[in-house]
Amino acid sequence: MHYLFLVIAICGEIVGTSALKASEGFTKVGPSLLAVLGYVVAFYFLSRVLQVVPIGVAYAIWSGLGIALLTVIGYFLFDQTLDFAAILGLGLIVAGVVVLQVFSSSAGH
Repeated sequence: MHYLFLVIAICGEIVGTSALKASEGFTKVGPSLLAVLGYVVAFYFLSRVLQVVPIGVAYAIWSGLGIALLTVIGYFLFDQTLDFAAILGLGLIVAGVVVLQVFSSSAGH
């Protein structure tokens, strides 16, 4: 159940950060409210995850997958470009999350 909560936290962060970009510095009400709601969801569910999963592992997964997914969203929704170095770096972040999940006994399985 705690990994479901982590997925919800990551989704909340993705929604919050995407809406934050769309809010144009909190000048648009709808995206601003969505940003706040996304972060409330993200931090609530992350706090639930931290009751079971070690903080370093949870934060590494939360931030790593958030970075990778937001980069993809930025590419498609906000016309941000990705060069080879960015793609390689994102691949390394995802690989790190996979190593934590598959090979680390610290992951709190």
